Amino acid sequence: MKRSLILTLYQSKRTVFTLNEIALITGELNRNNLKARLHYYVRRGLLRNVRKGIYVKEEYEPFELATKIYTPSYISLESVLEKEGVIFQHYSTIFVVSYLTRKVLVDGLEIQYRKIKERLLLDSQGIINLVSYSIASPERAYLDALYLYHNYHFDNLEALDKKKIEELKTLYKND
Repeated sequence: MKRSLILTLYQSKRTVFTLNEIALITGELNRNNLKARLHYYVRRGLLRNVRKGIYVKEEYEPFELATKIYTPSYISLESVLEKEGVIFQHYSTIFVVSYLTRKVLVDGLEIQYRKIKERLLLDSQGIINLVSYSIASPERAYLDALYLYHNYHFDNLEALDKKKIEELKTLYKND
């Protein structure tokens, strides 16, 4: 017996799904049938379509959404530095490192994408892969900020592991 699509999605630890991911989960080859099923779930309030081809559960993780819009990408910069106490300024914007620079407003969330060289973006050193998204370690976010902003003010460098910074800074040489 074929499992219910909505049941499968809600049993997943993920909270944000692209149309392609849902097609892989269901094995549905006919895109029109899949879109019709998803549209039905959206009308019933079981899923939300926050952007073309992106569906979310009613309660979803904003960082997961931010990294699904443009991939590859990872949460970094002010989003990590504030959370780790390296900067004290609060930002409601989600900061993401990706292959392009763009500001996007989705479902009331402001997401700022900052372009970084592809070899840096694809290097996994200092990147923490969670179940549904990737996030920079505080040291990687610090180095990303130095690389992208050049003259950035940090409030509390004591929150960073100097040894990890030394290990990671070789990634940014020759740039």
